[in-house]
Amino acid sequence: MTVAPEFTAITSAEELRELLGAPMQRAIDKERVTLHPWDREWLARSPFCLISTSDAAGNCDVSPKGDPPGFAHVIDDTTIAIPDRPGNRRADGFVNVLGNPHVGLIFLVPGRAETLRINGRATLVRNAPFFGEMVVKGHRPALALIVEIEQIFFHCAKALMRSKLWKPESWEPDALPSHARIVKDVQYTAESLEQLEEHYTEANYTKKLYGG
Repeated sequence: MTVAPEFTAITSAEELRELLGAPMQRAIDKERVTLHPWDREWLARSPFCLISTSDAAGNCDVSPKGDPPGFAHVIDDTTIAIPDRPGNRRADGFVNVLGNPHVGLIFLVPGRAETLRINGRATLVRNAPFFGEMVVKGHRPALALIVEIEQIFFHCAKALMRSKLWKPESWEPDALPSHARIVKDVQYTAESLEQLEEHYTEANYTKKLYGG
């Protein structure tokens, strides 16, 4: 990537370390390779995670996944599974995994500023004995992402504290136009704005969360 001449780029790990300094020993020592009971409890309480992937050429994608708390199924101390649910069928992250199995996950618990990070290698499966435990509202997932854990640790609270993510008094959802208005402005659609407004209503989405 070519940066603008007025930018000062960092071009080496040595330069980066000179700027940031060395990590605290506690930050180094927190890395683990197996699930601790508190990791299992965190997963049991988490209704949302972000999954980062890249294809064989390094092109990246981050996909959100959400379900009732505990949707990430613990197979054993080094393996978890994440069910797929009905969506737009782009499957960008899943396609990436087929060419590059390395994934990074961040699990959030509403109201908690810390996060749980898991890095590992992923495999897609279309059936497994535990699929029956992943049924929600009668929906059995068509596939699941199996993640073999290579690195796991809790991330500190600073980012969520700075962002005030869980502070409702800082929220301004109406500062932006409706999603339908944004979609109509940024891409071609055959539907009218009124049709899009109806499509993106919470009531309409709710009917389609698990099929239907």
